[in-house]
Amino acid sequence: MIELLREQPLLLLFLVAAVGYPLGRITVRGTSLGIAAVLFVGIAFGALDPKLKIPEVLYQFGLALFIYTLGLSNSAVFFRSLRQRGLRDNGLVFGVIALSFLLTLGLAKWFQLNPRLAAGMFSGGLTNTPALAGVLEAVKHSAPPENLSRLMAEPVVGYSIAYPGGVLGMILAMLALRWFWRVDFKREAESIRGAIPEVLENKTIRVKSPEAGNFSVERLVEELELNVAFSRHRRGDTLSVVTPETQLQPGDLVSVVGAPEAVASAVAALGEETDVRLEFDRSELDFRRIFVSNPKLAGKTIESLELDERFGAVATRIRRGDIDLAALPDTEIEIGDRVRIVAPPAQMDALGRFFGDSYRAASELDILTFSLGLALGLAVGLIPIPVAPGIRFKLGLAGGPLIVALILGKLDRTGPLAWNPPFGSNVTLRQIGLVIFLAGVGTQAGYAFVSTLFARGGALIFALGLSVTLTAAFSALVVGYKVLRIPLGLLFGILAGLQTQPAMLGFAVEQTKNDLPNVGYASVFPFATILKIILAQVLFLLLQ
Repeated sequence: MIELLREQPLLLLFLVAAVGYPLGRITVRGTSLGIAAVLFVGIAFGALDPKLKIPEVLYQFGLALFIYTLGLSNSAVFFRSLRQRGLRDNGLVFGVIALSFLLTLGLAKWFQLNPRLAAGMFSGGLTNTPALAGVLEAVKHSAPPENLSRLMAEPVVGYSIAYPGGVLGMILAMLALRWFWRVDFKREAESIRGAIPEVLENKTIRVKSPEAGNFSVERLVEELELNVAFSRHRRGDTLSVVTPETQLQPGDLVSVVGAPEAVASAVAALGEETDVRLEFDRSELDFRRIFVSNPKLAGKTIESLELDERFGAVATRIRRGDIDLAALPDTEIEIGDRVRIVAPPAQMDALGRFFGDSYRAASELDILTFSLGLALGLAVGLIPIPVAPGIRFKLGLAGGPLIVALILGKLDRTGPLAWNPPFGSNVTLRQIGLVIFLAGVGTQAGYAFVSTLFARGGALIFALGLSVTLTAAFSALVVGYKVLRIPLGLLFGILAGLQTQPAMLGFAVEQTKNDLPNVGYASVFPFATILKIILAQVLFLLLQ
């Protein structure tokens, strides 16, 4: 069997995934390993034979695929988080990584570790492959040619021993403090406004403000800063769609959709809430969810679609994945969205053609833009960046695609090129990429981990690496949650980003059952990656 798996790496890949994924679904007292179980199954398989490895190019492909799709899907929230709390979150990451650096430096001097082994241990304890690559580059430029092969193996040994503890230690710390603090992740997520989309409310307002009639709805939204979508309005017996030019009068009934806080603000500004429902005869007005598959609409705002002028229609909600968004004027459309439209029945067919309304078309990936963007990210990752005399680093397979994806996701489209893939395609590619990466890196590290762990000095390296990991984990969690008051779901993502560890991110999402970890991960990952690449090389140079 082992001989067969050595000869058939694709069979090994899918066997590891098939065993690991269901194991991660097993729940013990409310917790599970989630997708991180694939990593540990990969280590178990890799430990059976030194040649039982998934080819490096496969897991590199998985890593690039996962990181690139993650960056695209979290671009908007990443840039928003920089404005809202970026300094706080990245400041925490800087402090924790700096503490880990100083601890590793002290341990290396105390136990007289050689610089290459210590730098590899630091990279593995904080699970950062680009940092290891940076150390290898530094060793390559400083080692004598006759000993180059042996000396370059030492950082890899330190990395492979510390890496599993770097993942396991963080996961154990997260599980321990989640159990100790008894956090309700669902309630926590609901209490955070602006971090993730909120549950929408639909209210009918009886207009009482006399000033409302002095402005059009478009001006009211601007003047009163109303973050709601206006749907229908009734004056007397006449029911009509609200357009930007509609002028409300005292006594009118108007239907609004938005987050609870935004709806409450609209009620306070315009009048009072009423239980009257603006029901209508569907022969005069109709409503329908229309699927967005027209690539020309990707990245366009609701306002720019001019639905009222073209069709006498209004968009009220956007269903994106499992989340409902209010269709505000500046809300951007993505392929795969389902837009709720209120319009005259005669216009529904035309609206369907306008949006595309084809599930098949919306499921097709634009290979040109996806491949072009990912290729650009990989190219950026190869650029050597000088940070000090004799020290250069590369963003690598993780940092390059992530930074490019964040930028392209923010741009959304460049002329005819739409960078964001359909929501469903993004989720599928992200999951496939993560599984391939975890299975690959697990099998690559498995044999070296087991064989070196029980060799002379192996247990010491593992223990020291684990101490660095646990120090980083508990300091980040305690300071972040108790001092900085960061919600634990968001903090789990920050911790995964601090580790630059997709396995931890997958585990965190499994635990919280919401998108807060993705938000935290995307907001600190670029900074954490760059900082660890620099400090790993500085550590090597200081210990020489």
